[in-house]
Amino acid sequence: MQRYFAKGTSEKIKLLDSDIYHIKKVMRMNIKDKIEVVLDGKLYLCEIEEMDPLQIRIIENICEDSKLKLDVTVAIGLVKEQKMDLILQKLTELGVNTIIPLAMERSIVKIDKERFAKKKVRWESICKEASEQAKRTCIPKIEDITTLKELVKREEKIKLVLSTKEKNKMLNYYLQKVKDCDRIIVVVGPEGGISEKEEEFLIDNGFASVSLGNLIFRVETAAIYIASIFNYYSSMR
Repeated sequence: MQRYFAKGTSEKIKLLDSDIYHIKKVMRMNIKDKIEVVLDGKLYLCEIEEMDPLQIRIIENICEDSKLKLDVTVAIGLVKEQKMDLILQKLTELGVNTIIPLAMERSIVKIDKERFAKKKVRWESICKEASEQAKRTCIPKIEDITTLKELVKREEKIKLVLSTKEKNKMLNYYLQKVKDCDRIIVVVGPEGGISEKEEEFLIDNGFASVSLGNLIFRVETAAIYIASIFNYYSSMR
């Protein structure tokens, strides 16, 4: 069953124009067809009452909790557009709550505020569609482009940075310390990797270097890999 994120109230549900188009033209739904609607983080089973204009009504409140038991934030160096699209989609599917684009020394991509405003709208659309596909009841928050100096002020309980230098402390070393509902932030470098200076700065400010093993992953693989581990770990608790 199709799922859509809506605004408004339970008395007057408002879907995006793009979702209305999807219902009418892509899914070719009709009156009395049913859809799932997420409104203010709550899931409802709804029925189409009218097609033009589209009107839907709630017929059942569905109790569902698809959230991870961990609050995971991934801060990732700015990367090329296709890679970023993939990263956003997969991190959303894997339950990440917050995604922070980072301006880093080795980032090939440079985005000014005007360009970022447009990109953010597109990125939020990618996360919305991935959330619907993954049957989530919330959409990850995409924050504005951040520097490392701003990042270290955050107050997550567990702060990690993926390192190509660290070989001994694997992720499972830190997972042993994780409790339900813990807030975790993980820094993933851009295509060129995190610089030694940046890694040292993060370590000096409360982050711990973590290894994913002997293999060196592409940035998109590393981000998806670590999100997958947190997803699996959370589901097994």
